[in-house]
Amino acid sequence: MFMGEYNHTVDAKGRLIVPSKFREQLGDEFVVTKGLDGCLFVYENTEWKILEEKLKKLPLTNANARKINRFFLAGAALCEVDKQGRILLPAVLREFAGIGKDAVMVGVGNRIEIWSKESWMSANVYDDMDEIAESMEGFEI
Repeated sequence: MFMGEYNHTVDAKGRLIVPSKFREQLGDEFVVTKGLDGCLFVYENTEWKILEEKLKKLPLTNANARKINRFFLAGAALCEVDKQGRILLPAVLREFAGIGKDAVMVGVGNRIEIWSKESWMSANVYDDMDEIAESMEGFEI
């Protein structure tokens, strides 16, 4: 399970350091793709295969199914960790997530999310957690 929050900078070539705790679980090669909420999703290869299988089962005749397949698969990139522990984030993914110089990597269970620092700070305000927790009562958290 991935957990924790790490702040890093993206260099001029678009490279981002992957925290060592994440690298241990991800291995040397993994998938980065467009994610929900304006961030990027990072999947270890086994988890990526699980997502691929779920996407394959969606009906081709459903327009939303085709759209979600394109969203996750067309934007996906296989990333390799270099000797300095960095990955090259493709420009199209950095642009999608609005990632400039500062990025935040967060572990959220079976995946990692990569956010621009600005988006992370504005999207993740927890003033209403008591209300949210109450609304999640049926989920047994």
